[in-house]
Amino acid sequence: MRPENQSSVSHFLLRGLPIRPEQQGAFFALFLAMYLTTVLGNLLLILLSRLDARLHTPMYFFLSHLACSDISLSSVTVPKMLVNMQTQDQSIPYAGCVTQMYFFMCFASLDNYLLTSMAYDRYVAICHPLHYMTIMREGLCILLVTGSWLLSFASALPHTLLLAQLSFCDDNTIPHFFCDLGALLKLSCSDTSLNELLIFTVGVAVITLPLICILISYGRIGATILKVPSAKGICKALSTCGSHLTVVSLYYGTIIWLYFFPSSNTSSDNNIIASVMYTVVTPMLNPFIYSLRNRDMKGALEKLINRAKVLSK
Repeated sequence: MRPENQSSVSHFLLRGLPIRPEQQGAFFALFLAMYLTTVLGNLLLILLSRLDARLHTPMYFFLSHLACSDISLSSVTVPKMLVNMQTQDQSIPYAGCVTQMYFFMCFASLDNYLLTSMAYDRYVAICHPLHYMTIMREGLCILLVTGSWLLSFASALPHTLLLAQLSFCDDNTIPHFFCDLGALLKLSCSDTSLNELLIFTVGVAVITLPLICILISYGRIGATILKVPSAKGICKALSTCGSHLTVVSLYYGTIIWLYFFPSSNTSSDNNIIASVMYTVVTPMLNPFIYSLRNRDMKGALEKLINRAKVLSK
């Protein structure tokens, strides 16, 4: 790396959440509870998917990886935010900031790809039920998941390498609770046009294309349901796709509002609130959404509880 391209800052300051000092304790307890719920809820979902033979299906295979991704996404940002709230030390080393940004982008991208794979799985289940096991064979599921992980880590790498070439001069305060790429680019005193072009290009591959694939899948699902507009068929489709569609709506709704419809009136505080939605709230809600509306998951949980009661006696 050339000396003139190296950053002149050794650390950044994370401004954190837009809350008053007297509210720090209450928000610390709230976000700690939400983070623990996220970790424990998603770990339970992974455990049930592994232990119960009824859940050894493509849908739960994808779901277990989504749960792992959600744990990782929250763990990249929330623990550091909680430490900052408790210690009132807002600093983060330059290397730590770049590392946090890289892994945040990795797991955010992974969610997109996994949700797309799950949409394809639901499309095959409803539109081609007789050929479901033939199409969604184990090899294809492993390929989709492996490809999702590899693409996610690969897509975040160019952003990190280009960011490392930028210089950061006087202002090192990030108006966010984590090292967001957009916020970092605004602090740079270098030319960021190439970084912004990369954001647009990779954003198409990471966000737009997966969303289009999901919409096409549900469009085909809707067309299939309309061909046989029976109440039983509609109920079956809703029970099959309802949980996934709810998660997709929460996740992409927040991202679209934050990145695709920027407004000059939108403050950084609103951006922080939107980021909290998809880094903290959505990962926490996913286990409840998939468990409360799923009879197989409820049955697996009851079976696990009964087994624990027997072992405790």
